[in-house]
This record gives sequence, C-alpha cells and structure tokens, in this order.
Amino acid sequence: MASVVSAGRGAAEEPPPAEPPTEQKPPPAPPAAAQEEFSFLPLVHDIIKCMDKDSQDVHQVLNELKNKFQEMRKLISAMPGIGVSPEQQQQQLQSLREQVRTKNELLQKYKSLCMFEIPKE
Repeated sequence: MASVVSAGRGAAEEPPPAEPPTEQKPPPAPPAAAQEEFSFLPLVHDIIKCMDKDSQDVHQVLNELKNKFQEMRKLISAMPGIGVSPEQQQQQLQSLREQVRTKNELLQKYKSLCMFEIPKE
C-alpha cells in the first residue's frame, strides 16, 4: 500500500514552493486578568464616585486615567501592522484570498487523482 502512494507522488507534478508569509500572526488574546488593564470603566466609575462625594481624590484618579490613556496609545502605536494603510490591507487580503483559492483548487485536483487508497473496514 505504501509503495502505491510513494510511486504516485513521484508521477504527479509538484506545486511550486509557497511564498513565505509576509503577515505576522496576531498575538494570542491576553488572559482575563490582563484584559482589565485595558478597561477604563473602573477608573471612570471612581471619578464619578469622587465627584459625587466632593472628594479631593478626583485629580489623582483623573491623572491615573490620563496615564492609562497614554499607555494604551503607546501599545497601539507599537502594534504590528498599525502603519499599513487600508489600501495595502485590501491588497494583502486580496492576495491571501487568491492564495486560498489556488490552494483549494490544487487540493481538489489532488483529491480527484485517486492516488490514495482508502481502506474499507
């Protein structure tokens, strides 16, 4: 059975090697505890509470919110691909879709060659 598969592979044309990917994969989603670092709602809630109590801590909490905004701006500007224009993104998307379409066509072509034996049990 193995000789049929290996012999069949040698007879079929090999597709050209795929181009190396130019896109970086997005980083995995942060854990729930880290996601709270990106939430501004608790700080806004604290500001409202301080304003209701006429507390002097309002300025401190406002500074914390301001600092958090600055941190988030830095993170966003450091994200991979942030400098890519929408037109370039559309071109990359079109290219990737074309690659998927081509690979699906090749897959269907190879499946239709019936070179592989499917064991019946």
